[in-house]
Amino acid sequence: METSFWLNKALNDSFNAVKNDRFECFTPEHFLAVGLLSQQQFLSAIIEAGVDVDALENDLAEYIADLDHVPAGKEFELEVSAQMNSLFSAAHTNAVNSEVSAIDVPHFVRALLNLPDSWAAYLLRKHLQCDEAEFLNMIIDAYESASDESFEHADGVDGKPAAPWRKLVTCVNDMLDGHNPLIGRHAELERTIQVLCRKEKNNPLHVGEPGVGKTALVYGLADLINRGEVPERLKGARIYSLDLGGLLAGTQFRGDFEKRIKSIMDGIQEEGNAIVYIDEIHNLIGAGRTGDSSMDASNMLKPYLEGGDIRFIGSTTYQEYNHYFSKSKGIVRRFQQIDILEPSTDEAIAILEGLKAKYESFHKVTYADGVIRFAVEMSAKYINERFLPDKAIDLIDEAGAFLEMHPNAETEVQTVTNELISDILSKICKVNTLAASADDDNALLENLTERISSQIYGQDEAVNKVVESVQMGKAGLLEDGKPVASLLFVGPTGVGKTEVTKVLASELGLELVRFDMSEYTEKHTVAKLIGSPAGYVGYEDGGLLTDAIRKTPHCVLLLDEIEKAHPDIYNVLLQVMDYARLTDNKGQKADFRNVILIMTSNAGAQYAAQASLGFTSKVTAGDAMLAQVKKTFKPEFLNRLSGTVVFNDMDRHMANLILNKKVSQLSVRLAAKQVTISLTPAAHDFILEKGFVPKYGAREMDRVLRQELNPLLTREILFGTLKQGGSATIDLKDEHLVII
Repeated sequence: METSFWLNKALNDSFNAVKNDRFECFTPEHFLAVGLLSQQQFLSAIIEAGVDVDALENDLAEYIADLDHVPAGKEFELEVSAQMNSLFSAAHTNAVNSEVSAIDVPHFVRALLNLPDSWAAYLLRKHLQCDEAEFLNMIIDAYESASDESFEHADGVDGKPAAPWRKLVTCVNDMLDGHNPLIGRHAELERTIQVLCRKEKNNPLHVGEPGVGKTALVYGLADLINRGEVPERLKGARIYSLDLGGLLAGTQFRGDFEKRIKSIMDGIQEEGNAIVYIDEIHNLIGAGRTGDSSMDASNMLKPYLEGGDIRFIGSTTYQEYNHYFSKSKGIVRRFQQIDILEPSTDEAIAILEGLKAKYESFHKVTYADGVIRFAVEMSAKYINERFLPDKAIDLIDEAGAFLEMHPNAETEVQTVTNELISDILSKICKVNTLAASADDDNALLENLTERISSQIYGQDEAVNKVVESVQMGKAGLLEDGKPVASLLFVGPTGVGKTEVTKVLASELGLELVRFDMSEYTEKHTVAKLIGSPAGYVGYEDGGLLTDAIRKTPHCVLLLDEIEKAHPDIYNVLLQVMDYARLTDNKGQKADFRNVILIMTSNAGAQYAAQASLGFTSKVTAGDAMLAQVKKTFKPEFLNRLSGTVVFNDMDRHMANLILNKKVSQLSVRLAAKQVTISLTPAAHDFILEKGFVPKYGAREMDRVLRQELNPLLTREILFGTLKQGGSATIDLKDEHLVII
């Protein structure tokens, strides 16, 4: 059954408004608040029925404000609520019972008033000052007096009547004022115009990543047409944007959608010199299809695409083109593909400089000199998986919005600075603010060696090499497109390999992402890092490593005990160290350019003690471990490392420093219980003697403290003299620690 023009308009207006406001569901409350209350006929009827329109609108707005929204930037398809579907069914039943050929607004209003558990029904009945039957008669009279024909003569162009199909499309030529102008893209724009001027297959298809400016290109074309700066064939052309979601709204019955498509195409064909713009054109494939039928929107448009009278411009992303569009060979051959690539940094800066005045006027702020360049360069460096110029525009827009909310009371002119951009960038990228600012970052790195050495003892050479590699990466002296550093830590157990990594992450303000490689000893476990292949269990879960880097692209990545992993892991890491990219099982790329990659290994540690055996042997422990490392790892793996760091064995001096550090850490924990401790020289030497085992490193010191000292303190804190706090001196008696 058909739907009347006024009902179509109410449904389209409310559906589009709800979609633009990013609500999760289209509900009867939206239909009443946006679709019906915006029509003069309905307003005149409810005013005659004694309704306080302002009160009704306020009640509806209060209810709608609590409905769920979809977060900005997240793709979604607007769903029709169960109550809205019930409303459609009830209205259809009302129209059938009335023996009319089309569903009209009065049928919907009657169904709305009888809709159970509906806030829209409750609020409408609440404000009515007459009985429902009388109100329905008022609605019928109001809409009978305003026929579709009278509406067709409204909103005409150049005095011509506006046909109903115009209400289902949007003319891009008339919407340029509120849209950002097109800056650059001369080659792509010229190619688009050239295709449009062809005799056959004159349909451009813009394919590019999200945010690179595909839609802006169409608005730029409309601006050229309005100014007459196009070839004669395109002068005076109108570009109509086709919203497939709006066309599908309210098409509950077979044939409604097809009828709308045909009326639009026939109307545009009759007008002549028109261009149809279809954003997200991959949605054509399957749109309106029912059951096993092959008839969908794309097949309906084929005759118009073939004829050449109507020109089409489509836009889609590479992923959606490959997934949906490329499968329809009949559609693909009728379009000419134009690749819209991401602009370079300099091109993006020029684009943002052209847009700066608009954003300054909108937010009532001023962008300081150099802010635009800084925003583009920082967004290109730190914001992954998004594209210029969109991500840089978002950054300056966000900064302007922040100053509107938090104006600087000390100055009259609100100025967006590099520091504000850095602060906003740090929240978006989950990276320390200092890491986003070049000057502060340099200050952070300048005394990094001293700060790490104050917490790591006896490994000065290793610390120097780590800091040097990180500083070289930050200084830009390493090749582009590689991680900040790719380091292999080699040394016996317990000498501080993992501890150096933890301290480095802490001092740089970066998150530590750790993977224990002993979990990846089997060949099939390698797939866990990048995701299982299609058809295998776990495919939908994605890869553990790729997902972790996408969530925290600025981090210290620790692959602990790398030699225990299956050799296939090394092949996965080759592209990480070489190109700072890793592709998961779904084709999504994780960016490692801002990652400090550290791998630890005990390979060769068992040979280090044998290095100096013999009267004339001059082989050091480090040389012995490096020789074994070269046997364990493939040459192409070692060749891609930015450094191999050999850690020294623990000596007595290092053990003494570690013991002092462990006792200090214990004192901090005891301070929470108001307990202080001190060790006599005898107790100190006893713990040092038992804890100094070069073979086991610092972990043996932890073990001695847990076995000898901690139980002693535990008993006294829980049941003895330290129950209420106090001081304790640890001494040695009969080869046992005691409290005196």
